[in-house]
Amino acid sequence: MKLFDFAFSPNCRKVRAVAYELGITFDHERVDLVRGAQRDPAFLARNPNGRVPVLEDGDLVLWESSAILRYLATGSALVPTARRTAAEVDRWMSWQVAHLGPAMSKVSFERIVKRFTGGTPDPARIAEGTAEFDQLTAILDRALVDREYVAGPLTIADFALAAHYSLAAPAGLELARHGRVESWLARICARDSMKRALSDAQAAL
Repeated sequence: MKLFDFAFSPNCRKVRAVAYELGITFDHERVDLVRGAQRDPAFLARNPNGRVPVLEDGDLVLWESSAILRYLATGSALVPTARRTAAEVDRWMSWQVAHLGPAMSKVSFERIVKRFTGGTPDPARIAEGTAEFDQLTAILDRALVDREYVAGPLTIADFALAAHYSLAAPAGLELARHGRVESWLARICARDSMKRALSDAQAAL
């Protein structure tokens, strides 16, 4: 298998973390988002959306990080088969894509991406994304009242969410008001698999 990615990206972090958790190895090809390599014709032939990650496994070319997580982890304990637990995984995976990711992207683009591209951060956009992040994180914090992980057992949903929440501190987003989320994130980030993914992310810059 071959993974086309940019390790700093949270969507790439989650794929790497799950692969490391499961002992799956890839050939890697760096797609330098800062340079704009995602717009190169050769890459667009693999993913016309121009986004990372992309997984190649034989004649399968798979994009969308959530789909890649399921492809890698199906048959393992990270993808539960019990109906209600599976629904919880789908709930939080969808929540990350539809809500958390866009809110955090508003802030990380202004505070992180513009640092490399030379843009000027927009305070209004940062304030908007920060407010959304805080509201969303309060939702997750309440959901973790009686749970160690977001769906009960450790699943791909934890890695999907933690990969994005690992950008909170670099983006200047506070977790201190949400103690359960802060503790949950520390548990995930203490795993060897997530440590490796985060190390890859730092080395990518």
